[in-house]
Amino acid sequence: MSGTKKVLVTGASGGIGQAVARACAAQGYYVIVHYNRGKDKAASVMDAITAAGGEGELVQFDISDREGSRRVLDALTEKHGALWGIVSNAGVNRDNTFVGLSGDDWDNVVHTNLDSFFNVLQPLVMPMCRKRQGRIVTISSVSGIAGNRGQTNYSASKAGIIGASKALAVELASRGITVNAVAPGIIDTDMTKDFDAELIKQIVPMRRSGTPEEVAAAVTFLLSEQAGYITRQVISINGGMI
Repeated sequence: MSGTKKVLVTGASGGIGQAVARACAAQGYYVIVHYNRGKDKAASVMDAITAAGGEGELVQFDISDREGSRRVLDALTEKHGALWGIVSNAGVNRDNTFVGLSGDDWDNVVHTNLDSFFNVLQPLVMPMCRKRQGRIVTISSVSGIAGNRGQTNYSASKAGIIGASKALAVELASRGITVNAVAPGIIDTDMTKDFDAELIKQIVPMRRSGTPEEVAAAVTFLLSEQAGYITRQVISINGGMI
């Protein structure tokens, strides 16, 4: 394990996070499978990884809790040293029209999704800088690029992630660390299970939703050695929506 590259995947109990964690393990990474409340789902992902011959561990913390996140992440660094990769995937949504949003709807989504960029990455970046290598992939959304009706709060948070990722990429480029954002469109997960199939055909040129595995394929490429000259980019996996 000591020579195996370690990758943290936050929100690995969710649909995209599960696929990313499994794909990372299939590429030979030691996967740190993060969850907050979805312990059973995360444990199932870990079981699948080990059953396939992969390695990893579970880790639990609330990405919106700055001090709690730091304690756990500092302990991870002490245990493993600088990580090779971080996939900042965890997030929440509370969709409603702008006039229907409560203050709590706004605060919960914006603070959780955007503050987690700082809460997760800030404790882990300096060890990567000292080693002068690494990959950071943030998960934004097509909503953060183009906006979407009923998602003003979510779009704001995901657009913020793009801006933060681009700025961090500039800061870390000279240290051999890449930072890129992946912006999924309509992906077949619990978040989109109530979407109307006919509507998807109308708004997605490929006339279908994407799969978590298709998102995971892009993420694992960006984590790879071969992606060492790709940074400050937003790769949107959306079937031609934009």
